[in-house]
Amino acid sequence: MNLEELLTTRLAAAFPEPAVRRSPHADFQSGAALALARELGQPPREIAAEAIAGVDLTGVATAEVSGPGFVNLTVTDELIAAALTALVADDRLGVAPAPQPRTVLVDYSGPNAAKELTVGHLRSTVIGDAAARILEWLGHDVVRANHLGDWGTSFGMLIEHVLEVPDGTYPEARARFAADEAFRDRARLRVVKMQAGDAETLELWRRLVDGTKQQLLTAYRRLGVTLTEGDFAGESGYHDLLGSVVDELTAKGLLVDSDGALCAFPAGFTGRDGGPLPLIVRKSDGGFGYAATDLAALRHRTGTLGATRLLYVVGAPQQTHFAMVFAVARAAGWLHDAVSAEHIAFGSVLGADGKMFRSRAGGGISLDALLDEAEARPAALNPDPAVAAAIGVGALKYADLSADRRGDYVFDWDRMLALTGNTGPYLQYAYARISSLLDKAGTFTPTVAIGEPAERALALELLAFEPVVHTVAETLDFHRLAGYLHGLAALFSTFYERCPVLKAPDGVRESRLTLCLVTGRTLRRGLDLLGIATPARL
Repeated sequence: MNLEELLTTRLAAAFPEPAVRRSPHADFQSGAALALARELGQPPREIAAEAIAGVDLTGVATAEVSGPGFVNLTVTDELIAAALTALVADDRLGVAPAPQPRTVLVDYSGPNAAKELTVGHLRSTVIGDAAARILEWLGHDVVRANHLGDWGTSFGMLIEHVLEVPDGTYPEARARFAADEAFRDRARLRVVKMQAGDAETLELWRRLVDGTKQQLLTAYRRLGVTLTEGDFAGESGYHDLLGSVVDELTAKGLLVDSDGALCAFPAGFTGRDGGPLPLIVRKSDGGFGYAATDLAALRHRTGTLGATRLLYVVGAPQQTHFAMVFAVARAAGWLHDAVSAEHIAFGSVLGADGKMFRSRAGGGISLDALLDEAEARPAALNPDPAVAAAIGVGALKYADLSADRRGDYVFDWDRMLALTGNTGPYLQYAYARISSLLDKAGTFTPTVAIGEPAERALALELLAFEPVVHTVAETLDFHRLAGYLHGLAALFSTFYERCPVLKAPDGVRESRLTLCLVTGRTLRRGLDLLGIATPARL
């Protein structure tokens, strides 16, 4: 039980909903009296005073009424010391596994196999991997799904182009498709051959997809992402399920013929003209669009894989699409009270000009080129290639995860790699400094005794790790975990400046080394949950 829960339990004797929170005015604060004032017809300060008088906080905290009726709670130093000492022997740092583990499917990265992996894929990959890591650590059965775009028009044009130009690339194929009507017709016929199982077409398709998968896996390894070959879940895998999806939705009365196309019209969605907005499941030419594939995937994930929480880590522009897909799935009975689906939306990566981040030539920046730069730039900080890569890649990931995922963020190498401020290298440096200090200290017996304000502030923040982790696992707001880790590192810096460690007298020395030990372990675990490496030496 963390401190917030302990205080909530004690105050529950006086308040139906204690509403205990961390506060800048005390260790914790409750505003429950203000909420009860109107209901009871009493001044909130009187309610708060009566509550304090009737609650047993012995050995836990002292309480006082503040302002209009807040209850300020100051935890005893003895309780803080005892709770922190208990963390030393706990590999999980006080973070208990989820009481009711679920099967959680995380759909992330999802590049188009015909195209080059670019910086545009970075956010889904980094955010999705952090989600998979934190949920897995909490004991959930996590299914990673890399929804690879390996079917449809893009592959038709690429295969047709490669048959004519063996070393051809997707940008070349796309340019021909846009400018050459005859090629456009041949590419569309090639899609039909793919769908019909033409042997020559499928053989070339397999070779192209296999080659792309290997390139992707190399990029994932460089990025420190946990996606593996077994996590690829290509669109092609749902091809044989599309017909049955249409049949089931039709039988349930959810599809309507609209100019030859079969569409769903979930309630509450309107187009620009004010009319109902269609979700096209089967096109008028008999082909299937993204909606059909997404519905087939969702039905497979809930019905066959048994997932009870589905997370789609996809850019914010797809918000309406997924809301409509989820609405149709709910109407079909594939989603219900025990099975949820969430669109984990995120914004764009912008350049210094506030526009989409692109190369100087105006094109998309390949992820390989970005990772090359990530590994090269930190060489001035550390000439060891492995350490430099850990710093650079960590800086990339932290810049993404430390911002609210729903908003855009500006890509800036200088800011990302700074050793001060809210950056990945700052946290990695804090961890490395602690590792060096503990190496110099040698063996010691862990114990905690709170004496100085900086010790107390650091200890109290260390005990806040557990609620932060559980909250982030629910909201997937990783900037809150990043913000916690940055705040912890800043408090450690203050502690380190004001409280000598190695030269402290016996007893105090062991206590301060214990604070260092738990801080290092917390930083390392927290950064690992974000997918960021922690070299012991920078």
